[in-house]
Amino acid sequence: MGEKAHILVIDDEKNYLLVLQTLLEDEGYTVTAISDPETALAFLDESEVDVVVTDMKMPKVSGREVLQRVKKEWPYIPVLIMTAFGSIESAVDVMKYGAFDYITKPFSNDELLLSIHNAVELSRAHRQYRLLQEAMENRYGIHQIVGRSKAIRDVLVMVERAAPSRSTVLISGESGTGKELVARAIHYASPRKDKPFISVNCMALNPGVLESELFGHEKGSFTGAVALRRGRFEQADGGTLFLDEVGELTPDLQVKLLRVLQERKFERVGGGEEIEVDIRVVAASNKDLAALVERGAFREDLFYRLNVVQIPLPPLRERREDIPLLVAHFVEKVCADDNLPPKTFSTEALNYLTGYEWPGNIRQLENVVESCLVLVPGATIGVDDLPAEIRDEEAQFKSAVDLLPVQLDLADTLEKIEAALIRRALVRADLVQVKAAEYLGISKSLLQYKLKKYGITGH
Repeated sequence: MGEKAHILVIDDEKNYLLVLQTLLEDEGYTVTAISDPETALAFLDESEVDVVVTDMKMPKVSGREVLQRVKKEWPYIPVLIMTAFGSIESAVDVMKYGAFDYITKPFSNDELLLSIHNAVELSRAHRQYRLLQEAMENRYGIHQIVGRSKAIRDVLVMVERAAPSRSTVLISGESGTGKELVARAIHYASPRKDKPFISVNCMALNPGVLESELFGHEKGSFTGAVALRRGRFEQADGGTLFLDEVGELTPDLQVKLLRVLQERKFERVGGGEEIEVDIRVVAASNKDLAALVERGAFREDLFYRLNVVQIPLPPLRERREDIPLLVAHFVEKVCADDNLPPKTFSTEALNYLTGYEWPGNIRQLENVVESCLVLVPGATIGVDDLPAEIRDEEAQFKSAVDLLPVQLDLADTLEKIEAALIRRALVRADLVQVKAAEYLGISKSLLQYKLKKYGITGH
């Protein structure tokens, strides 16, 4: 049976207590037998119990009152009711209050043992579910958003404020900035955390498949639809639906999404029945949806429905002070997941990581850290162990230029590039100005002039 299930038996008739305790212990259960219901309820406050078996008619506290208390305080514990005064009416009554089963005295041993076996299985399933929920909350909770820069602190404040509501959230930011992580943090900090979090990448599927994926389809609605299928909206009922890359939706799907957001109703592909759902929608896009609206590529009314609470995520290059924290976080995570010995990045290597432009943002940084941890045999990862594109100054400069818009003010842009290069040099020089000036090939006095010009004091 594995770990013994713990059964709490409550009955004011001590003969029945003894009989039940002996019967259940012979079956391999751990049994606590208590004749006083109030003492039994106090025991539940301090002990881990899998199933409660209680008599119905007892002085002071009835079995129904025990049931109501257990369902209120420990709703995951199944309760079996026993009584010598069995009737259909009383059975219906206790089942209505949430009893797992109803056993009439004198009972058949086989009947009681079968009911307790089923109750134990349910209790263990509830426990596994609770452990899974705790693991998911730990993996995707708000504490997984790592950083202490002002930009990320602002994001954390918005997540905490938005989570308790049912308002639609639009997360914007470049690819790899952690939009799905923020969406999950919102879900697991919300009252919906015990319900499903369903994710759909709107760019990964062609429009026909995506429509069926979102709304489901009826049997025979198209070639290959051999059975009814529930879509992601139905699967997310009561929980959160995350629509990633929502800017990729076709005009037809934009209309259908707008209707769901307005009415919380939709129809399956090939169906005529309206299905009502209670969902919270969190959408994300790496495109500027407002610009798409101006170009006529995205519906304005849908944009405003999605953009109720907007959370913009900064690119990694705008929160460089968080990079050492993120590196430490990924080192701990990867070493734990892959059972690797702990390793560290040298100060010089961290400086290179901090100075890189990271066009792929946090996702790219995580991949680089994981690659180094797997491939580098020593306990310390140095500059020579980093990927070539991070060590190559020319490649770094090209990656930065590729991120710039085609139309820009040249003088203003050159000043921004110069300021960025100075900040990076300072980081790599551990804020030692003489060393930073050497990296840049200029005098210390010229560096100090430019620091004052651009208002640079540190990172």
